[in-house]
Amino acid sequence: MNMFVLGYYAFLIGLSCLAAYYNKRSAFLLLFSLTLASFVLGIVGGESALHAIAASAAILALAAGTSYAFREFLVMITPHETARELRTAPLTASFGMFVIFTYAIAGVFAPIIAPFGEGEVIAGAFAPADDTMLLGADQLGRDMFSRIIYGARNSVGLALIATMLAFIMGAAAGMLAATRGGWLDQFLGRFADVIMSVPSLIFSLLMLSIFGTNLAVIVIVVAVIYAPRVFRLTRAVAGNVVVMDYIEAAKLRGEGTWYLIRKEILPNSTAPLIAEFGLEFCFVFLLIAGLSFLGLGIQPPTADWGSMVRENATLISFGELTPLIPAAAIALLTVSVNFVVDWMLYRSSGLKG
Repeated sequence: MNMFVLGYYAFLIGLSCLAAYYNKRSAFLLLFSLTLASFVLGIVGGESALHAIAASAAILALAAGTSYAFREFLVMITPHETARELRTAPLTASFGMFVIFTYAIAGVFAPIIAPFGEGEVIAGAFAPADDTMLLGADQLGRDMFSRIIYGARNSVGLALIATMLAFIMGAAAGMLAATRGGWLDQFLGRFADVIMSVPSLIFSLLMLSIFGTNLAVIVIVVAVIYAPRVFRLTRAVAGNVVVMDYIEAAKLRGEGTWYLIRKEILPNSTAPLIAEFGLEFCFVFLLIAGLSFLGLGIQPPTADWGSMVRENATLISFGELTPLIPAAAIALLTVSVNFVVDWMLYRSSGLKG
């Protein structure tokens, strides 16, 4: 038994004892459970298993520390009311905000951050990583790291535009249907049901096969697919608002439909709609990535994470994990947005932690 194994167990047991001494029940249960799990996995997998556990724990600790520091940074630079809300945010939400911030910086400043151009060929096909290329080259000899940075601008930017268009269409139709009611409400509701009854991937593949795969068509098709989901939620939320007394008072004053939507309904529906925007962005982002993987999304030579997975998939047969890097970028952003959305839904529900 070498010094690493002895130090590993001594460290965990020491932390467990400290947590028990200071009556930190949750910390003690976590640390001692990790000790027992490490003991079992160490017997089965040997020292390599302990190295994997230690590396995973270090990554989690680094993520937790970064999340805490980023939350405190936001608390310090935001106004008092916002800072008070941010101080109650869990570390998962702080981590999600940090990842979203990082992706936004990468997308906005991609030409500055990326060491090479988006389509610049600098090496041979599938060249290994070196001092010049952090992640190696793709099937055409382009720098993978640079293309991932540019992919943050293209993939996330396109998904954001499509989500905003879907949200504007769905939210406007939902509030109009709730305010006017009658045949308009019935027509919009049945039309949304028809769109939602068709699987999103099949519908998008059909439309893109007919109208082509340029960016404008992708945005419109994806927006049409997800606008009915926004419509259903907005119609439900606005339906609970339009029956309030202050809406009736506004109608008796002679206020029009646009005034009711802009001044009365929308301000009282903001919280659930913002949370829904985050969820819709995840769905749109994954759909666009899936379309690119199938070859009908963002077209080459534009860098896109979905197409990058497809283009470099052959490396997996040789034990290379390079194709998993853009896939991990997609998964990380999706999980991070959901962390933030979960916190916002918790706040909008009125629960207090």
